[in-house]
Amino acid sequence: MKPTSATNALPGLSPTPRTTYTVLLLCFLAIVSEGYDVGVMGVIVPALLHDSQWHLTPVQIGEMGSAALFGTLFGSYFIGFLSDMLGRKPLMIGCVALFSLSMIGAAWAPSPLAFSIARFIGGLGLGGVISAAAALTVEYSPVARRNLNFALMYSGYSLGALLSALIGMAYLPSHGWRFVVALGAAPLLLVPVLMIYLPESLQLLVERGKTREAGTLAARLGLRDFDANALRVVRGPSEGWLASVRAIFSRGQASTTFCLWLAQIAAVMVIYGLGTWLPQIMRKLGYELGPSLSFLAVFMLSSAVGGVVMGRVSDRLGARRTIAGGYVIGALAIALLTVPGGGLLRNYTLVALAGLGSVGVAMVQLGHIATYYAASIRASATGWAVGVGRFGAMAGPIIGGYLAAQSVDVKWNFYVFACASLVAGIAIISTPRTSVTVADAVGKDAQLDTPAH
Repeated sequence: MKPTSATNALPGLSPTPRTTYTVLLLCFLAIVSEGYDVGVMGVIVPALLHDSQWHLTPVQIGEMGSAALFGTLFGSYFIGFLSDMLGRKPLMIGCVALFSLSMIGAAWAPSPLAFSIARFIGGLGLGGVISAAAALTVEYSPVARRNLNFALMYSGYSLGALLSALIGMAYLPSHGWRFVVALGAAPLLLVPVLMIYLPESLQLLVERGKTREAGTLAARLGLRDFDANALRVVRGPSEGWLASVRAIFSRGQASTTFCLWLAQIAAVMVIYGLGTWLPQIMRKLGYELGPSLSFLAVFMLSSAVGGVVMGRVSDRLGARRTIAGGYVIGALAIALLTVPGGGLLRNYTLVALAGLGSVGVAMVQLGHIATYYAASIRASATGWAVGVGRFGAMAGPIIGGYLAAQSVDVKWNFYVFACASLVAGIAIISTPRTSVTVADAVGKDAQLDTPAH
């Protein structure tokens, strides 16, 4: 059954196609930048293991891989909250600039510690850009295309990671890992484009009492039916971060939040665990550096395509069932990688299905999480979910590094991540089919229906 929701059918805000696609493109490019910065760690792992100056162990590399993800833990919480307080646009611009500049620091880091510090600082921006992009994409998309547009936007993560794999294949052997990392600063060129063309959230302007500014922006965007009073009725005034926390854990909402957070932790552990260690795992299975990196490229390409496909399917069948089924597909594909034989084509196919059933499904999942909460706290709620997921993100590379250091059979990497994918699917299917409205939870008068799947 196709999900229906009055929550997101915001009266007074019917974005034009031009506005929708402008916001979608700019948020997509920001997430592409994020994907490169995060994905590049998996690309350079084989080079770091053979770095003649640093002499790193797998466990140390796992910890270095988690540094940026630890930064996103703080970025998701605090910068996501600042996005609700100060505005989506300035926070997104600041975040893109921050994580891009951090790549310069990481590329020229004189020691593993300096590298990790630079990656941690960049992680602050990486965590913040997700929640701002999610909130803007959801707000400026028509109701019938919200899941699809969110998946299109967040497919930028996989394409960015794919780009890092392709650049690694082309330049890692000849130019070294520092050059590949330094290219992560290229998104600084995107900053002036965001400053000129990215609109601020109309909903947020109305909530902050900036009605005149909202009206001016709406006129510039060509929103002829813009109605600030209608938006104000739907949103109500903000009551600060404590009210957001109370709403997220309110009566009837707490069980949903717990299930969504558990799914996010498990899913992100698979994404960053495989994303960091897949090339090295495939090398241990006998492949050379080039083909090993090509597996990461296939993983990320299928993630991007799979996210769009799953987004469209979820618009028709409902996000809840689509996400849970996708995780089952991913778990089976990961587990089947432990079966010997079958040739290169079979392994490419299984890696592609693993990408679809992990990163691809997680794209839809994050949009699904955003739709469970009222617009006034959507960026904060999404940021909290992303932030909690960082525990899984930090665990994934460390677990992969620990297994590599123990010299256990490579199959255990796949077993661990397949089980995590199943946990994510079970958590999603355990969420209530409908959730208590946030408006009721914080004592507002407006009735906000939440998604029914």
